[in-house]
Amino acid sequence: MSLKLELDFQYTTTIEKLWSAITDPNKLEKWVLPNDFKPEVGHHFQFRAEPNEWWDGLIEGEVLVVEEPGRLSYSWASGAEKHLVVWTLQDLGDGKVNLHLEQTGFSNPHGLAGAKHGWTGWCGKLEQVLEQ
Repeated sequence: MSLKLELDFQYTTTIEKLWSAITDPNKLEKWVLPNDFKPEVGHHFQFRAEPNEWWDGLIEGEVLVVEEPGRLSYSWASGAEKHLVVWTLQDLGDGKVNLHLEQTGFSNPHGLAGAKHGWTGWCGKLEQVLEQ
């Protein structure tokens, strides 16, 4: 059984600035993790966290969809888990943009809860990146 995480975040910014924050590796590092991301279909990349006794700290990914500035999708693999991450941006008008996250492929509720906690924290940092 595959579990799905869906979250929405609203930011006061432009859709172009938000797109840049989710696709530029230097900006991604400020709110997610160090990485070698490129918004190019087929590009293989890593997010790198500090390893610990339970995890090597690597998240392996491949860019699957790039539809600037509205949709970005990539695989997200760590250990035995392989997920699909889809970001959808929607201009709400009045200087507001909605960022919708859908992550699928969770094998258990604990992983889903951990991802919800992680993305919620990271997307809080994203707001600070957008203010720069």
